[in-house]
Amino acid sequence: MPAEAGDRLDRLVARRLEISRSVVRRMIEDGSVLVGGKEVSPSHKARSGESVEARLPRRGLLPEDIPVPIVYEDDHLLVVDKPAGLVVHPGAGNASGTLVNALLERGIAGGEDPDRPGVVQRLDRDTSGLMVLAKDEAAYSGLVAALSARRVKRQYRAVAVGVGLPATGTVDSPIGRHPGNPTLMTAGVGRQAVTHFEVLSEVAGHSMLAVRLETGRTHQIRVHLAAIDFPVYADPLYGKPVPDARLWLHAERLGFEHPVTGEDVEFESGVPDDLARVAERLGF
Repeated sequence: MPAEAGDRLDRLVARRLEISRSVVRRMIEDGSVLVGGKEVSPSHKARSGESVEARLPRRGLLPEDIPVPIVYEDDHLLVVDKPAGLVVHPGAGNASGTLVNALLERGIAGGEDPDRPGVVQRLDRDTSGLMVLAKDEAAYSGLVAALSARRVKRQYRAVAVGVGLPATGTVDSPIGRHPGNPTLMTAGVGRQAVTHFEVLSEVAGHSMLAVRLETGRTHQIRVHLAAIDFPVYADPLYGKPVPDARLWLHAERLGFEHPVTGEDVEFESGVPDDLARVAERLGF
């Protein structure tokens, strides 16, 4: 409508569909909202005559028998060791076969998005490792608040291409949608993002890193390491794909205050066999 020209896309779609802007932003990020057949950012300003196509989130997810290692579980939350190759929740191009489908029967719940019950954080499809999911609204709200306040400890193990980084360092650079390709992220624009790293060892042009997230932006570690010219090994988006190897990134430690009991909990996950074989082949 002409009266809506200049309005933000997320605000316009939320008003038209009568759903929350947070749900709409996630729809846009997942490619479920197209303007003129193309993906754009939530802040895109509507123009008179533009066509907007929005695919509503699916209702009625179905549980699926997908094996996922459970590290910890109680009445309020569970911690899993997500395998590589598993998408966290349904979205554009992934109607089923996700971590959410695998855990529905375990009672994951919380949040207003019906496609993401209990999901408070995400890992990329090809990133393995530890994730926490809520099983009720109290746990969900508490975990979201803890993440927002940067009180959740998230440490990753990564192999980066290149040597010569300082022993420890920090990348403090905002991350946002790439202006030329909204399916990618880029450093230097968007929301604040902070990544800390420690060099564990170096061999033959590669560095083994312990990486700690202070914030949690999409593709944060991958974008930040690529921005300082040390891309994650075998990263097909921000580095260089490697035959018979996947993204060398694993969420190895997760710690937080239990949102209901107040207990401090911490979990660890060893490097998976496939990444260990690649590391050995590289000389680590």
